[in-house]
Amino acid sequence: MAYDPGAIDATLAAAVGDDASLIAELRIAFVDGAERAIEALETATDTDGWTSSATRLKGLAASFGAVRLMALAGQAAEHPGDADVVAKLRRAVARL
Repeated sequence: MAYDPGAIDATLAAAVGDDASLIAELRIAFVDGAERAIEALETATDTDGWTSSATRLKGLAASFGAVRLMALAGQAAEHPGDADVVAKLRRAVARL
């Protein structure tokens, strides 16, 4: 699955119009939220906490049209505690 960071901008533009500063602000908020969700995965103390954090990240990614991140978050939900999935998630967010 390839990355298309432009898809996020297109999703935002469809929602808020062509206001470049608002799109940039929302993109920053999205990345910040994704990073916080990944941190929550890393600090989860049980399977329920991990799954809940992965599900929140998946929903956030879906809301912004980040299909690859959404798929990775789905994988994370199915593999509690998997450090490799966390590393993939971090790389995915860095590419945004």
